[in-house]
Amino acid sequence: MPIKTFRGLLKNGTQDTVVLHTNTGSTGYRIKKFQVMSHTPGDSNDQEHIVMIWKVQRTDAELADNTTSRPDFSNNVLLGVGIVVNDIGSSLNYDEVVIFDNEIFNQDIYITLRDVAGGAQSCNYYLELEQIKLDLGENTVATLKDIRNITAP
Repeated sequence: MPIKTFRGLLKNGTQDTVVLHTNTGSTGYRIKKFQVMSHTPGDSNDQEHIVMIWKVQRTDAELADNTTSRPDFSNNVLLGVGIVVNDIGSSLNYDEVVIFDNEIFNQDIYITLRDVAGGAQSCNYYLELEQIKLDLGENTVATLKDIRNITAP
C-alpha cells in the first residue's frame, strides 16, 4: 500500500491539521510511523514535549489546559503519543512513541504539542500513514466512527 508522509514544526500549545478527508471517504489511513524531535536539541533549557495525534480537533480550551499533556489511552479519539524529555539538571534524556496502528480513519487528524517543562519550546514531528482502499462497508464504518467521535460529548 502507498505511504503518505507529513512533517511539521509545532509551537507549544498549538495544533496542526493533517488534511485527509475526501468526498467519497473511500481512502482510509493507518499510522505506520510517528517520530518527534525537539526543535532545539542540546538547548540548556529543560524540554518535556508531549505530542499527540487526535481524530478530532482540540478546542482552544483543551489546548490551553492539561488535556493535551496527559495521555489517556482509554480516550477513543487518541491515535498516538510521542514524548521527548531533555532534563538538564538530572541528565535525563529519552523519547518514546506509542501509536495505535490498528485504528483506521478516513477523516482529517490533528497533532498537538505541549511543553510541560514550562517553557515555550517547539517540537518537530514526522508521520507516515499507510493508505488503505476501503470498500463500501469499511467506508461506512470508518465514517460513522468519525461522526460519532465528533458528536460525542
